[in-house]
Amino acid sequence: MHIEVKGLNKQFGDFHAVRDVSFEIEKGHLIGLLGPSGGGKTSILRMLAGLESPTSGDIIFHGKRVNDLPPQERGIGFVFQNYALFKHMTVFDNIAFGLKVKKQKKEQIRERVMSLVELTGLKGFEHRYPQQLSGGQRQRVAFARALAPEPQLLLLDEPFAAIDAKIRTELRTWLKEMIERVGITSIFVTHDQDEAIEVADEIMIINKGRLEQKGTPWDIYKKPETQFVASFIGESTFVEDIAQIKGFSDAAVWPGTKGLIRPEYIEIGKPGEITLASAAIRGTVKHLHFRGSEWMVEIEIGGTKLITYRSLEKEVLQPGEAVDVLVHRAYLFNNDDSWIMENKLKEDPMPVII
Repeated sequence: MHIEVKGLNKQFGDFHAVRDVSFEIEKGHLIGLLGPSGGGKTSILRMLAGLESPTSGDIIFHGKRVNDLPPQERGIGFVFQNYALFKHMTVFDNIAFGLKVKKQKKEQIRERVMSLVELTGLKGFEHRYPQQLSGGQRQRVAFARALAPEPQLLLLDEPFAAIDAKIRTELRTWLKEMIERVGITSIFVTHDQDEAIEVADEIMIINKGRLEQKGTPWDIYKKPETQFVASFIGESTFVEDIAQIKGFSDAAVWPGTKGLIRPEYIEIGKPGEITLASAAIRGTVKHLHFRGSEWMVEIEIGGTKLITYRSLEKEVLQPGEAVDVLVHRAYLFNNDDSWIMENKLKEDPMPVII
């Protein structure tokens, strides 16, 4: 299903939950609606499903405006955060529910349910009840039930929120593989950026009811279009006076320019470890945090605190130790624009005097 949304708004009394949101989704794509809690993600999802009516704007499925169509006529499958399974029904009957409502023949229902049981890895659990299943298995039942009537669009509202971390990671991979196999257009809501980056073909960042940016996870991470996106995706440190960082003095040309620096933009080392030492500045290690596969290092340069990572293969640093700090690039922004700036001294290093 191809989806087009034009100028979507939703107000609850004086509260403006969704503000002039417009986007398109190509058939078969898996889209992640990502943003902080209360940002408007679920309101957008519920309007697409027909569970809420827009205050203004148009929702278009395959060229047809569906604002006034009830949920059951929109060709949508919905997976809720809390599964919403019928406790008194078996796995088989939960999956078959929508097909029975449509009064399909028993043999057709059985064939469809058993194919979904096989597809979702639930074979052998058909006669169990929800309380006899793990959280991951319940979510698979909810997924199969949503797919049973063969919807054109699948909507998932924080589908992994009620599942523990280990199972959640496994289900992410499973969900992406299942949706690719079925080939259904899908939209899922999450506030977990790792989840969105790992699962989605494209991400839509929603903040305070507005669409901040839409693009592939890679594009959004590498080319954030707003200050909010740059600070929300990945880790970063806000720098009030970016022109004071060595190699970024040119930023002073634009008054009021500030910066965000990601950990991977920073290279640190003991004196003599960094190749481009002329572009580095001396800093001090403030704290170290062991992260299993690497060290997270908090450093201070000229009163500015930054965060980066250091391999376990390298010599361990100590708090209070002097280190060379090379900031390779930074995300800059002011009231008018935003852009990525490379360290100027890397491109134009100081001459070596022999």
